[in-house]
Amino acid sequence: MVKNDRWIKKMSFEHKMIEPFEEKQVKKGKISFGTSSYGYDMRLSNEFMVINKELKKVVLDPKKVHEKLFKNIKTEDYIEIAPSSMVLGRTVEYFRIPKNILAITFGKSTYTRCGIFVNVTPFEPEWEGYVTVSVANTSSISVRVYANEGIAQVLFLETKDICEVSYADREGKYQKQKAITSAKI
Repeated sequence: MVKNDRWIKKMSFEHKMIEPFEEKQVKKGKISFGTSSYGYDMRLSNEFMVINKELKKVVLDPKKVHEKLFKNIKTEDYIEIAPSSMVLGRTVEYFRIPKNILAITFGKSTYTRCGIFVNVTPFEPEWEGYVTVSVANTSSISVRVYANEGIAQVLFLETKDICEVSYADREGKYQKQKAITSAKI
């Protein structure tokens, strides 16, 4: 069952499921974020990892990420993503997913209409941390992506049966991440 705004508010206040938590949807002059009818629109922070274009002949290999492939940058208001490229970012919000919940995300339609594709894997039961977000520009021109504004909507799905082994039980490699995290094996 998909959880509604009352459940999201209760879980965030009582169990710190989302911190900081925006109780209402903020949208005036912003790409919306905060609580929606059946989900939560999470924000993109002002911290990014961009590909170091000075490195030539380097391949992005998820089994062995070259230590100097990415550069960390901070921005005040936005980042411009070049055509056919991507950046990694992280959310403003820190998530703590209950053991009977699976959360999935979808990119914001405002960005989709600009050629931006947002990819985030599911938040498994008992996963916690800042979410690393891949933001890809599929258009033929640069696109501006705004820090501290909405990037994706999270939907929370409740199960009737609690999983036998949660992400925390497995000691998942991305558990409690505090910063943008590139691929690990």
